[in-house]
Amino acid sequence: MSTKRSKRYQEAAKLVTPNKNYSITEAVETMKSFPAPKFDPTVTVSFHLTVDPRKSDQMVRGSVSLPNGTGKNVRVLVFAQGDAAKAAQEAGAEFVGFEDLIKKVQGGFVDFDTAIATPDAMTEVRKVARVLGPRGLMPNPKTGTVTDDTAKAVKEVKAGRVDYKVDKNANISAAVGKLSFSNESIAENIAALIDSVVKARPASAKGAYIESVTVSCAMCPGLPVDTASIAKL
Repeated sequence: MSTKRSKRYQEAAKLVTPNKNYSITEAVETMKSFPAPKFDPTVTVSFHLTVDPRKSDQMVRGSVSLPNGTGKNVRVLVFAQGDAAKAAQEAGAEFVGFEDLIKKVQGGFVDFDTAIATPDAMTEVRKVARVLGPRGLMPNPKTGTVTDDTAKAVKEVKAGRVDYKVDKNANISAAVGKLSFSNESIAENIAALIDSVVKARPASAKGAYIESVTVSCAMCPGLPVDTASIAKL
């Protein structure tokens, strides 16, 4: 069954050159030329990798601090006590606590974008892994969300740190800002994410690592990025 596209999408599709792989700069310029929506779309970069996520030594995950932020108000929850809890509050975390927050999450509370925990809190936090894990919210040392320096972690997340993880189909997708950002800001954010994913390549991954990269914004056609331009980063 075919999906009926909106008139705006169809007009945007006419501006996409068939079978062309765009440089990052060209992709951003083309997105900017699409008919403007009534909202500020999020720009997303999607990767298809050649790794096998079923193998633990080929799992790809990481985080990157985007140089120009995400344009999104990130709601942060911190599992901590004592000085670490106080530091998280002062750094701007929306929700800070320990046993009370764990019970709240067990009850279904997930109205936040990132969860951070101190190492000594993780024994209890693992009780809500079934709630946080499927939503990609479980704190993890590899993404800097399990740390004693809660203030630094909160500030980094608020400033535009993006966490990513390959899914079961070997895909990664992450937001890199808003279409209202300048061309240069969007391009810099895209380059920073691509660079991070490239550096996260597992040692066991052989041959080509990134099969394809697509840049898109909400309710618009995707633009394939030239992998040769990625290799130059």
